[in-house]
Formats: sequence, C-alpha cells, structure tokens
Amino acid sequence: MTLTGWFQIILFVLVLVLLVKPVGLYMARVYQGERTFVSPILAPVERFIYRISGVHPEEEMTWKEYAVALLLFSLLGILLLFILLRAQNGLPLNPGGMKAMPSDLAFNTAVSFVTNTNWQNYGGESTLSYLSQMLGLTVQNFLSAASGLAIAMALIRAFARHNVQTLGNFWADLTRSVVYILIPLSILLAMILVSQGVVQTFSQSITANVLQPSTTSGGETIHQQVIAVGPVASQLAIKHLGTNGGGFFNANAAHPFENPNALTNFLLILAETLLPAALTYTFGRMVGDTRQGWAIFIAMMILLCVFAGFAYASESAGNPVFSKLGVDQGATNINPGGNMEGKEDRFGIAPSTLFATVTTATSTGAVDSMHDSYTPLGGLVLLLMMEFGEVVLGGVGSGLYGMLVFVIVAVFVAGLMVGRTPEYLGKKIEPFEMKMAALLILIMPIVVLGLTALASVTGAGQAAISNPGPHGFSQILYAFTSQGNNNGSAFAGLSGNSAFYNLTGAAAMLIGRFWLAIPTLALAGSLVSKKKAVPGAGTLSTTSPLFIGWLIAIVIVVGALNFVPALALGPVIEHLLMIGA
Repeated sequence: MTLTGWFQIILFVLVLVLLVKPVGLYMARVYQGERTFVSPILAPVERFIYRISGVHPEEEMTWKEYAVALLLFSLLGILLLFILLRAQNGLPLNPGGMKAMPSDLAFNTAVSFVTNTNWQNYGGESTLSYLSQMLGLTVQNFLSAASGLAIAMALIRAFARHNVQTLGNFWADLTRSVVYILIPLSILLAMILVSQGVVQTFSQSITANVLQPSTTSGGETIHQQVIAVGPVASQLAIKHLGTNGGGFFNANAAHPFENPNALTNFLLILAETLLPAALTYTFGRMVGDTRQGWAIFIAMMILLCVFAGFAYASESAGNPVFSKLGVDQGATNINPGGNMEGKEDRFGIAPSTLFATVTTATSTGAVDSMHDSYTPLGGLVLLLMMEFGEVVLGGVGSGLYGMLVFVIVAVFVAGLMVGRTPEYLGKKIEPFEMKMAALLILIMPIVVLGLTALASVTGAGQAAISNPGPHGFSQILYAFTSQGNNNGSAFAGLSGNSAFYNLTGAAAMLIGRFWLAIPTLALAGSLVSKKKAVPGAGTLSTTSPLFIGWLIAIVIVVGALNFVPALALGPVIEHLLMIGA
C-alpha cells in the first residue's frame, strides 16, 4: 500500500460527496415535475414523446398497474432484443459480417440487458454487429436503468404520500429518467471520453503490422493484427452511468480503447456511483427530510470505504505463496509489489481494487482488472459486495429501494427490542410490510445458493470450471451471485457460454430483477395508503449515528448469515490453503 494509493481512494470519496447534493436535488426536481435549467430544451422533447405514445403523465397508477406496465415493457424489450440478435447477420451496420447469435446465448443476452445485469457470455467485438451494439444493447442500457429509477420513485412516493392509492405514472417516470437524466449525462461523459482517446467510429476493423512477429502452434508466422473498433464511447458512457456494465470489447474497461488512462478510469468509477449516491439525497428531499437521505448515504459509504480499503490491503499484500518464496510480484515504478496479476500497469493496484469494489457494490459489473486473478480475500470482498444485496450504493434505483428494505427491517427489529410499534417516516411497519421485506431479502440467496448447488453437482455445471478445488467453486458461486444480483461481473475463468449456464443464468437474472421489483411495488402500495402517524417522544430517530450503525449491522448480519457457509467452501478455505493453515 502507498500514500498515493490511499490518496486516489480518498479523492474519489471527496468528489462523490460533493456531487451528491446538486445531482440529487436536480433529480428530485425532475421527478416532482419542477422546472430545471434544461427544461426549455428538454420539456418539448418530453411532451412530444407523450403525444406520440399516447401517455397522459397526470394519470397516476396503483402499484398493480405500475407493476403490469413494468413487466409488459420489459417483456417486450426481451423479445425485440432477442429477435435483433438472432437476425443481425441479415441487418445493416454489420461491417464484420457477424453471424446470428445462437438461441440460448441470444436469450441469455436479451434477459441480461433488459434486467440491467449485462452479463456477457460472449466477446462483443467478435460476436455483435454495430447495430446490435447500438440499437440493442445501448438502448437497453438506457431503458433498464430508467426502469430501476422508476421503481425507486414509486417507493419514495409511498413514503412521501399518505391516504392515497397511486404511486405516479410508470411511463412518465421512465421518460423523465431517460430525457432529463441519463441522456444529458451520457452525452457529457461520452464527449469527455472521446477527448481522452476512447474510440467512436463506424469504420471497419483496422489491420496493423505487429512490431514483433509471433508464431502460432501450427507454425504460421503472424505479421499483422486485426484491431476492432466501433461506436464505443456512446455505449461506454451509459454503461457506467446506468450501472449496466456490458462492455463493447471482451476485455471491458481493461481495454485501452474503452479506458485509456488514469483520468478515464477515475471518471468511470465516479460515473458508476454518481446516480446511486445522489438518489439518497433525492429521497430525503422528496420525503421532506434530507437528513434521512444523508443517513442512508453515510451508511452506504462506510460499508463501501471499509471494504474497498480491505480489498486494497489484500491485493497489496500479494499472493502469500509467492511472498513465502520471495518471488517478485510485479513491482514497478508506480506499484511497489503486490498482486499485479490481471491488473493493468497503467492503473495499478489501488485504482483497480477501488474499481472492482465499486463495480460489485453498485451493480455495474464492468471490470478494469480480472477478478478471477484476485487473491482469495480480495475476491471475497467482491462477492460480499454483491451478497449484501447490492445495497452499498447499489444499482441505479435498485440500490436505494434495496437499502430502504433494510431500513424497514432495522426499524422493525429495533421496535421489537424496545417494545414499540415500529415506524419509519410516520408509516407504521406492520406484518404485510415485513412479509414483503422478508421476500426481498430471502429470494436472492435462495436463487443464488440453489443454482450454485445445482451447478456444483451436475456434469454440465462442473464442465465450465477452469480451476479445480475451492477456486472452481468460487467461480460458480460468483457467477450466480453476479447474475442473481443483476451485477454482471464475472470470475472470468468460468466458461459460461453453454446451454446450461445460459438458461440457468437467465432464470437467475429474471428472478433477481422482477421477483424483487414486484414485492417492492407491493410494499409501496401498502405504505402509500397508510395515514401518517405523529412522531412522539418514543419515536425512534432514524438519522442518529446509533441508527446508522444499527443499519450497517443489519446489512452485514443478513448478508453474512446467508452466505457464510458458501464463502467458507470457496474463498475462505482457498486463503487458508494458500497460507498453509
């Protein structure tokens, strides 16, 4: 570890904290229909979309109507993207002559991008046409992120309103998310990325002469290399801002055409966290108490900083086996040793581990280093960030509504301990709310652990493992943890492009998205109809340091209880074997 490394992590935290209030305030004004500085330009666009689509934004929906709209919209997205991927060989903007994607892989990919998971069992530059990348994947990057924001808005309104039945209009929330938030920020970020060397072109692949010819196993000498290019910057911007993660290239953000230097790396990390962090202030603003939003933000950031620091320390310590042998583990001018396997020299250990921790905490799934090459304890951090339920900032929208469920649980348990009816923001937490909260907390572990067990005992599941023993188990556990939490990152050593993993992975992604979204909306429907209770002398303060600590404890305990046995079979035992314990 170095002072420079810690400075990079601290700088990221400071910049993020400074952006939370202005961005969160802007989003609150957007969703409340208030005028913003971009309204003269974008309000006509919003009205035009309503006019051609027949949407009446003033007509609000009950939670059931909101849920039906979400499901129908997502189902249509899966169908259209599946057709596009299957037919790309006969469509324009295919300069590389890409073939139609196989059915099982096309289904997995369509589900992946519509559910905001962006899990990729393929190499983008060798599999997809430019049309598929733009019209298929990039469009869904916008729409899936906007859907998450819409669900979060429905739950926020449930806390802000009382004695009503409606939660807003799904189509209006979706439109405002795209028009006012995602598109403007994506254009700004894409322009900055292009200025730093990120590729944005419709040209065909470039053929270049290599500096040092190489010989293949068949004896053929290679004098030229085909370099893939394409419309990268436009996809890259929303990939990070929407916590999507699907890379244009197979190497994702480790590719120099996606992530050329330290500045772009910093901006991509910041982009992943900006909207999930700012939503906490949006929440506080819309419920009329910004302290509530700051309390949630502080809890999230404490968890993120502690685990990012632990990951940095673990990777800086290096491989314990190499350390005992006195092997040089990649010391350079900017990296004084440590586990540099799978990491880019132009970034180093601190930015790489920060990126990895953030991408697993925020449901982004992009990578600038290979998670499969992390030390067992470093990999353990990445698993935990997802297994907490993607609430440490979490995905755009989904992170906030996931953390609010933990807040409800924390309030309920605290209420039982002191013998009072639990309340949050004046809403009594009763049996129905706890049933929905229990579903939201338990569904993900059941799916992840169930599919991990299935893959571990079947031939089709075991065939994809590249490393035997505990690390092979970790690869399977990571894959389903990632898909079940709509993250999308991977221990890249698992060969996931098979019918077994494509279909089981699609099931995990569908359940991880919609079997959580629907109970969230049901929870919102129950809360919005309640009358607001008047706070009393015994009302639990949900903005105090004590409650913030209690909320952090609830998140850790629930995550640990669900996954400790599985983690013991994977990264924990792998670490013990490496140190000779």
